Amino acid sequence: MIAHSATDSPAAPFVHRWDPRMKLIGLLLLAFTFSFVTNPRVLPVMIALTLVVVAVSRYPLNLLLRRLRYPSLVILGLIALLPFISGFTPLVEWGGLTITREGLQAAILVATRFFCIVTLAAVLLGTTPLLRTITAMQALGLPSIMADMTLLVIRYLEVLSADLRRMRIAMRLRGHAEQRRPWRNLPTLAWLTGSLILRGYERSQGVYNAMRLRGYGHAPIRQSEFTANRKDLLALAGICALSGILIWLELAL
Repeated sequence: MIAHSATDSPAAPFVHRWDPRMKLIGLLLLAFTFSFVTNPRVLPVMIALTLVVVAVSRYPLNLLLRRLRYPSLVILGLIALLPFISGFTPLVEWGGLTITREGLQAAILVATRFFCIVTLAAVLLGTTPLLRTITAMQALGLPSIMADMTLLVIRYLEVLSADLRRMRIAMRLRGHAEQRRPWRNLPTLAWLTGSLILRGYERSQGVYNAMRLRGYGHAPIRQSEFTANRKDLLALAGICALSGILIWLELAL
């Protein structure tokens, strides 16, 4: 049985105490609804709903900004290029560059949807411990082997990171100096990657054999530990209603 976290205390905000199964369904439904929005007039409503979710969850703003920092780098290039490569109606011309109205609208649309969806994901993962979230997925029908694989991947990514750090320290102690030009470090990076893959494979075989020796795959199926009350169901119904309103606005405006 998994111990309940401090977020289950009555003093915690409701989003922290919300049944993880209902939270998964509700926030994922809202995120998928956001992904279908293409009407610029609906964007203020989408932003308002995202801010309400953040406010109700009392998610720290500084932590949210840190969570958004690295995902923002992924989308930044696309957002910067869209106003110049998409559309036909000139809006601003400067030198040989032209910013089009359609490209600017597309950039705003992509950026807004991206940040709203990533913010919902941050709230979902930040208000429920990861182990409890995976257990909720399993209660919703995720196969046990997939849940276990997810936990093992998360666990051993940290182990591989520690192995890489030790290997780089060992190389520096033996006199290796990284070149300033990145392409000259490719042979070294290839050697490190190959070593990590071999170490990971050997470790996975050992973990698999240890799990089999301890009876993995033969344990009885546990009953779900989650119980949804009326507030949980009403919150899910409210999210579904908001998603329906958002879809109606998308079609009506």
